[in-house]
Amino acid sequence: MNSSKVKSAEAEKPVSQAARVAAILQGMITNNELPPGSNYLEAELGEMLSVSRTPIREAAVILASRGLVEIRPRHGIRVLPLTIADMVEIYDILIELEPLAAFKAAELAYPEKDLRGLDESLTQMESALLQEDRKEWAAADDRFHQGLVSLSGSRRLEEVIAMYSTQVHRVRLLTLYMRPLPHASNENHRALYDAIRNAEPERARDLHHEHRVKAKALLISLLEQNNLSRF
Repeated sequence: MNSSKVKSAEAEKPVSQAARVAAILQGMITNNELPPGSNYLEAELGEMLSVSRTPIREAAVILASRGLVEIRPRHGIRVLPLTIADMVEIYDILIELEPLAAFKAAELAYPEKDLRGLDESLTQMESALLQEDRKEWAAADDRFHQGLVSLSGSRRLEEVIAMYSTQVHRVRLLTLYMRPLPHASNENHRALYDAIRNAEPERARDLHHEHRVKAKALLISLLEQNNLSRF
């Protein structure tokens, strides 16, 4: 079976109930509906989502592998809090991996039509910023980063970055209204898009590395200024 048929077959595989439950719970965790440090019994979460304990148990294993929860036998599931030290470590990883994704995306020299998703995310970010709609800006920014990593063509790179980006998401929402309006971030993303479109891998990597370093410094500064040591 050729690679295109394999991808097609994989795309058609039904999503398991455990995977669906994991996606719902992950969204609730990253949006702080299930607060950091909170504890839940499987039966509680099952009642909340109208499912049995089995998919909750299986979903918890998935979320534990992503660093979002801790499974405590006979005591249920605990949503893991993060610390500033955790965020430093996570950003150090992203600072290395996301620029690599940018390099690979530019190196593949995509035709412009294949970059339409990135361009649309940029347009949405710019529109949201004009309206000072920070939540919509953050959502479009997430779509841009996901699209960028997908364009790297590396499934493993995509999986690792997704795991750490999920952990960052909760903290980014927490600090969303503490930070200045992200005009510079939009400009950086536009320059990165141009580097990828023009097939300039070194420039794409360097631009994104600089952007991620600045993002880390801003986030850590906001957490420290607001005395947020655990979140």
